[in-house]
Parts: sequence; structure tokens; C-alpha cells
Amino acid sequence: MGLKIVVTVKQVPDTHNVSGDAMKPDGTVNRGILPAIFNPEDLNALEEAISTKEKVGGTVTAISMGPQKAVEVLKECLYRGADDAILISDRKFAGADTLATSYALKCAIEKIGNTDLIICGRQAIDGDTAQVGPQIAEKMGINQITCVSEIVEVTDETITAKRSIEGGYEIVRSKYPVLLTVTDEINEPRCATVKKSIAYKNIECKQCDFSAYSEPENGKVVPFVKEWNTEVIDADVNMCGLAGSPTKVKAIHSVVLAASEAKDIECSSEGLKALIDELTDEYIIG
Repeated sequence: MGLKIVVTVKQVPDTHNVSGDAMKPDGTVNRGILPAIFNPEDLNALEEAISTKEKVGGTVTAISMGPQKAVEVLKECLYRGADDAILISDRKFAGADTLATSYALKCAIEKIGNTDLIICGRQAIDGDTAQVGPQIAEKMGINQITCVSEIVEVTDETITAKRSIEGGYEIVRSKYPVLLTVTDEINEPRCATVKKSIAYKNIECKQCDFSAYSEPENGKVVPFVKEWNTEVIDADVNMCGLAGSPTKVKAIHSVVLAASEAKDIECSSEGLKALIDELTDEYIIG
């Protein structure tokens, strides 16, 4: 048994540093002024992909869409145990919303072909939409299990997962191919290994066509991170980037609570009841 696993990862701006200057006039993120980090739940997705490979065999290919500096998260994937890394990069991808992003990733995954399992983080901290994973599955016409907190069982033909729902959880089984989105409850991501960090520290990212692609081999050092553009993945440029993005961000504002907006609550059962009643009346809680 062995699964062909793809994990999608993203380099995101550190949202602890977001301000009004974080947006460009066209409504896209001004990533140049923000420090970049590995999207947290994508680390959980990577860990689950690698641990699944270790249990049942197979390979893990990490894919990211972004500018050249996004190669850093792909190198981090290799440091932790991924078998191959592909950067989807092209100026035509700039300004993509979730619809255009999922389309580009779908094209790349289909280009690889015969994928059994796709694992994504539930959402990225720069958008918090939780849309990209489900949209990839919908565009590919495959099953999806979202908000997965545990992979219960993996067999030759099916995968069983525990997913969080309001008020509890449910157990779902699916045949392959299937896409999972995972939450941070699912695991504790491993650290990079020294051996792999040394092996991949100076690895280059090279533009190449699909003829340069070969199936990854577990344990074999990849020669370079592959960079694919719209032509390589056979993507319609009208469905990429700003051209394929119906969603536009008009403005971003920093909201700071003033001292005058604070109020004292009496430390008693009556005071707590009054607070709950007020929050309920304002539809802040239900």
C-alpha cells in the first residue's frame, strides 16, 4: 500500500502586524511591508501528510502558490519530510482571491495526476475564509471532509476521519481520491531535522516545464524546487489572478477600543446576569 499525497501550503503575512498600511490601493495585501510566516494550520496539514505516509507508505508533494520568496515554506516542507516541492508562480496569479487561487492549485494537482489524498489547512490567517480547500475539491469533482481533527483509519481503498461540527463531532469515511482540511487539533507539527535541513538548505527553485517532472521517491533528495507558471499547468489566464477574482477588498481599518467604551461589571450573580442579558440583546451572543 502507498498513497500519493499532495499537501497545499501557504506563506502568509504575520497578522499580528496588520495595520491600515497593509493594503494597497487596489485592495490587495501589501506583503512587502509585513513579515512572512508559514500558515499555522498548513503546518498541521503537512505533519498529517507526512505521518500518514510513514504509516501506510507513499509520497508527499508540497505545493504552494505565491511569489519567489514563497519557496521558503516549500523548503521548510522538505526539511520536515516532504518528498517533493512545487511552486506555482506567475505574475498572472497576482491578486487572486480564493476562487482564482483554488483554480490554479486545482490545475497543478491535476497536472501531477492520480493523486489519492489532498490535505489542506482549514484556513489561512490572512483571509480566514476556509474556502480554498473545499473549492479545490469541488473543481476537481472529488469528495471532501472538512474541519478534520483526527484521521481514524487509513486503508487501501478508504480513509476515515473525525471532523468537528457544532456541538460535537462526526465520523466520516470516504473512498479515494479525497481532500481533507485539517484543524490545529489534529497534531503537533514536528520540527525540521538537521539532516534534511543541511540537504536542502541551498536547494534552488527553477522554472521548468512538465517534462522536468518525475514522480517523487521517498528518501531521495530532490534536485530542485520546481516552479510552474500558467502555461505549464494549462491554466486559463482569465480565471487567474485579479482577472479571475470576483472578490475585492475595498478597505481595511484598525479598530482600537477607547477607554470610554469600557464599563465596570458588578462582581456578583446579578452583575453577571445583567452582562449576559445585554450581550444577548445586542446579538453578540445567542
